[in-house]
Amino acid sequence: MKRIITQLISLSVAVLIIGCGGGNSDSSGGNALSGYVKVDGSSTVFPITEAVAEEFGKVHPKVRVTVGVSGTGGGFKKYAIGEIDINDASRPIKGKEIKKASENNVAFIELPVAFDGLSVIVNKSNDWVDYLTKEELHKIWKPGSTVKTWVDVREGWPNEEIKLYGPGTDSGTFDYFTEAINGKSQVCRSDFSKSEDDNVLVQGIAGDKHSLGFFGFAYYKENKDKLKIVPIDGGDGPVAPTETTINNGTYQPLSRPIFIYVNPESGKRPEVKAFVEFYMSNTKHLVSEVGYVALPDKVYELALGRFQNSITGSVFSGKNTVGVKIENLLTE
Repeated sequence: MKRIITQLISLSVAVLIIGCGGGNSDSSGGNALSGYVKVDGSSTVFPITEAVAEEFGKVHPKVRVTVGVSGTGGGFKKYAIGEIDINDASRPIKGKEIKKASENNVAFIELPVAFDGLSVIVNKSNDWVDYLTKEELHKIWKPGSTVKTWVDVREGWPNEEIKLYGPGTDSGTFDYFTEAINGKSQVCRSDFSKSEDDNVLVQGIAGDKHSLGFFGFAYYKENKDKLKIVPIDGGDGPVAPTETTINNGTYQPLSRPIFIYVNPESGKRPEVKAFVEFYMSNTKHLVSEVGYVALPDKVYELALGRFQNSITGSVFSGKNTVGVKIENLLTE
C-alpha cells in the first residue's frame, strides 16, 4: 500500500491518476470495463479513496479514476454544478450546499465510509502539554482570543508564543472542529497558519517546538515519529484518539464519520457503479491501512444498499450524531 502522498503540488487541481494496475477480471466485466470516474474533495478522505482507487485499478485497469484534493467545501462547489461524480467529505453536506445542488438539478447519495478522530497535535519535543480540555481549546481558538503564549492557556506552562496551524476554511475538518469547539461552524480566530494540505500542517508543527494544530487521525499516524498527539478532556477525563476510542465514542467531542457523496446520475454509468460498489465492499479492509477506523459491517451493507437503490438525501446533515449509532440513522 502506498504511503500517504507527502506533498500535494496544487490543492485546487491536484489530481492522482489511478488505473494502470494489473489485469484481473471479475463478474462485472473485468478488463472490458472502461471510462472515467471523477472524484474531488476532502484531504482527510483522500487517503481512503486513493487506496480504493489503487486496488480498483488492479481489477479494472481501463477505468481512469482521478482524485482531486480541494477540500470538502471546494469539492461540494464542483459537485453542485455536476463537474465531478463523487465528493469526498469529512463532514455532512450543509444546507446551503444542498440548495445549490438542487438549483442545478444535482442529487446526491450520502455514504459513510469510516470513522475519524480529529486530532490535536503538538511538536514531538513538547514536554509540558499532558492534555487539553474542551474549554482550553475554546479559549485558544475562539474569535478574539487573547491567548498568545502557552502560559495564557495554563499556569506553569512556558511563556512562549504558540504557533497555530489548522486547515483552510474550505476544509470539512475546519468546519467540524469549529462547530465542536466554538459552537458554530467557521467561527474561529483568524491569526493561524492555514492550509488545505494536511502535509503542510504536519511539516509546520514538526518544525516548531511551540506549535499547536489539528487535522485527521490518519495524518498523525503517518507522522507519529515526529508529532505528539494530545488527549482531550471533553468532560469525562482526558482521552486520546485511538482506533478503540474513536470507534466506541469515548473520544469526544472530536470523533466523526466521514463520507463520500455520489451523483446518482453518474452512478448509472457502469464504471462509476462498479467503482462505488467496489468502494463500499472493500473499504473496511483498507481504512485501517491508511490510519482510519472501519465502520461496523452492517453500516457498509446499508450504505451499499442505499447506493444500489439510489436513495438520495442526507440523514446526517444538520443533526447532532454524537452517541447515535450510524446504522440506526441509515435505517430511519
